[in-house]
Amino acid sequence: MEAQQSLRATSPEHLEIDRLRKEVAKLKAERDILKKAAAYFAREVT
Repeated sequence: MEAQQSLRATSPEHLEIDRLRKEVAKLKAERDILKKAAAYFAREVT
């Protein structure tokens, strides 16, 4: 069973999926920060 998991975990497709999931999480965090910053500056302007 461990051999199957190690083969599956290192397949190019799974490595790409892992990389993309990390990138999505980073982009979501950046988006949330930018939303908060935009709301903050919108309040300060008015």
